[in-house]
Amino acid sequence: MDSSASGCTMEPVPVPMLHARKGAGPHGPVGLPGACRVRCPPASPSHAMTDHSLDAHSLALIDACSEASLALLERNLTPHGILAASRTAAAVARRYTRIFGRDAAMCVMAMCGTGVPSLEEGAVASLDALASQQAPNGQIPKYVDPEGRDADFWYLGCIDATLWWLIAVDHVRRHGAVEGDRWADGVERAIGWLLAQEHQHFRLLQQNEASDWADIMPRSGYVLYTNALWFDVKRRFSLCQADDTHHHFNHLFNPFQRDLPEYHRARLLQHYARRGRRDPGLFLSFVNLAVVGDEGDVFGNLLAIQSGLADEAMAHSIVNTIEAAHAGSSLPVRVVLHPLSHEHDLWRAYMGRHRQNLMHQYHNGGIWPFVGGFWVMALARLGLRRAGWTELAKLAHANALDDWRFTEWFHGRTLVPMGMAGQSWNAATFLLARRALQGLDSAW
Repeated sequence: MDSSASGCTMEPVPVPMLHARKGAGPHGPVGLPGACRVRCPPASPSHAMTDHSLDAHSLALIDACSEASLALLERNLTPHGILAASRTAAAVARRYTRIFGRDAAMCVMAMCGTGVPSLEEGAVASLDALASQQAPNGQIPKYVDPEGRDADFWYLGCIDATLWWLIAVDHVRRHGAVEGDRWADGVERAIGWLLAQEHQHFRLLQQNEASDWADIMPRSGYVLYTNALWFDVKRRFSLCQADDTHHHFNHLFNPFQRDLPEYHRARLLQHYARRGRRDPGLFLSFVNLAVVGDEGDVFGNLLAIQSGLADEAMAHSIVNTIEAAHAGSSLPVRVVLHPLSHEHDLWRAYMGRHRQNLMHQYHNGGIWPFVGGFWVMALARLGLRRAGWTELAKLAHANALDDWRFTEWFHGRTLVPMGMAGQSWNAATFLLARRALQGLDSAW
């Protein structure tokens, strides 16, 4: 997007801690990180639902990012749905020019309710494209080709694609212009497939490692991120045993509570999970038999707040722990508080492939702006709106770097921009976060 379209200009001024380096390859440093700062005119006077503690520059930056986000979603839209990233040679080579289940779902939620006809239609088309390649057993693919030529289900499955598709379907049914029974058969089959993955007592989903959005992280068994989404699906579709899911979620992923679960196998898992550990102030990232994840999964914890699984005390503990770790002090937000080193028991050889998931990189402690949107939404849900608007302005700055690059992720320490440009879900979660701060129902 031409920055002048929103009244902003980009001036070449140094930004501390951002290193201007060029690089090649989809997962190396790309572009001129921090080589420019967004200069915006004074904000317009119509900010009835905005925190007025922000200065005029921050308000104008938020407005500019909203316009740039809508423009990016329109650019990345095809007749068959929304692509994960803008079309470049690198994006084509790495298959980012596909309709991804999780990415598209977030974009669907953001596009629905915009009032922009192309985006409203694109939201429905994206869900249709994924449904058209739904497996016979009900699973939604990790991604589909926009032309319908192929569908991918990753190495060990992609359980969250089905969850995100269901969440987006419900969102469009409630906020879009579709019939309430649209995709009814696909919904029934998708829920049936998920129920087949559910433990019959814990009522939590089970999965292989490296089989959700963090697809080169060793989380397996009962995974925080996945089950936060599962509870949200249960709530949206009024599925049975949601209370059991809520109960066991809180006892397995937060084993440091004083009360013990009644189920004897749950007590043993809780014992293994807490043995030799202190309460981290967060939910554990996963729980398996005698092994758990205590690296500090920011995204999973934010989804636990968003889905209503974390009570008020736990939700504030999560926010305080993330803030104490300075996970969003520069750019929001780092997705792991304690990255796994080569020496860590949970380290896997595949994490070092392409030197991609090393410490402070990618899923292992990189900064992901799209997750920054969920950080803002969590603050809004807790009524911390002043902090939320401040973080939203920082998120707008992250998306604006390098002439509105909408960078996939940044190195967790050096802040060097990494990965693909033109990330659709960056734009989507920014728009959803702003809606949440404005108190709009269409935020989630």
